[in-house]
Amino acid sequence: MMRPLQTQTSLSRKLVILLITLFVVLVAVLVSVHQLEVFSVPQHGGWERDMPEHLDDMSKSVDTNKLLRDKARQARQLSQQRKQKEREAQQQMEEEQPPLNVLLFYADDWRHDTMGAAGNPIVKTPFIDALAKEGVRFTENCVTTSICWISRATLYTGQYLARHHFEMLGRGRTIMKDGKMTDMKLEVPANETIYSLMKKKANYFVGHAGKLGLWIDHEQYLGKGSFDFFVDEDGWHWRDIGGKKIHITNKNTGDALRFLKMWESKGKLAKKPFFLNVAYFATHAVDGDTRQYLPQNESMVMYENDTIPIPATATEEAWQKMPYFFRPRNEGRTRWGWRFDTPEKHQMMMKNYYRMASEVDTSVGIILKELEMQGQLNNTLIIFTTDSKY
Repeated sequence: MMRPLQTQTSLSRKLVILLITLFVVLVAVLVSVHQLEVFSVPQHGGWERDMPEHLDDMSKSVDTNKLLRDKARQARQLSQQRKQKEREAQQQMEEEQPPLNVLLFYADDWRHDTMGAAGNPIVKTPFIDALAKEGVRFTENCVTTSICWISRATLYTGQYLARHHFEMLGRGRTIMKDGKMTDMKLEVPANETIYSLMKKKANYFVGHAGKLGLWIDHEQYLGKGSFDFFVDEDGWHWRDIGGKKIHITNKNTGDALRFLKMWESKGKLAKKPFFLNVAYFATHAVDGDTRQYLPQNESMVMYENDTIPIPATATEEAWQKMPYFFRPRNEGRTRWGWRFDTPEKHQMMMKNYYRMASEVDTSVGIILKELEMQGQLNNTLIIFTTDSKY
């Protein structure tokens, strides 16, 4: 029973001895190989000796800062050359393509949502809606001072009330000057107004058709010689002209068409683009007339069967919640009483207001058609805006 155990022990000892011997031989081989030159690391002195003797001198003679300055100068030159080419291309394009005409439709007291494009489900304004669809609506646009003449002075001068100081209609602000109270009128230099700049700086054929709304001498305060065409219509909806009753919006339209015909025969031949402000009196009410809004007879069938919603804020409860400074004699409250203090009055006033808005829209369509017939529709910047509130 003891013999097999001794044999197994003897084999184990031989195996251990064999493994030790193989390990020692392997170590010896690795040491020998590591000492061969092929694995030796060369000394720096070798490649330094092979370099040209003058290389170090060349390196020392290079001015790195000068190289950087030269590169920067070359980059500036390339940039200037590129900009010059862009300017020349722009100048060539401007010479080949004349400047755009500018047609401004300037409504009066037109509430921001008085058009279908603004989501109004009742009022009909297809031509203005088309302009909005094909162009850009500035939905955050607003006036700083929602009073007719102040807003108009801002448009004509490009300045806020704090700069143009036109506080009161026809007078501006009143200050002590040379020992007496003096009406300052419009205090912006005439040569800085939009009409003067378009005429004398931009070389446009300039016209104004409709409500100026300042009650000042336009030649004195908006620039002498700034107008090729000027018609000021203000303060009425109907009046007798040549023995006929003429509505203000039709008069505005006719004057605008007269200007365009004049430009076609004069300004266009002189290769001048035009600037025209079609300044509607609509949808301004006639102050002092209990009817307030007087649309054209043909428009009276519009909105007959519509019911205009009464705003939630048009209640006595809403009025009582207004801040203390809104007293019954507040001008806004006074005008609200003229127009909206009963449901019946609200319906009548709003329908007539909408009728006048639709009449302005029709006028816009007629004028745009004339532009199209003259081949200028696609060469005209068209703007529709208003002086303020409703």
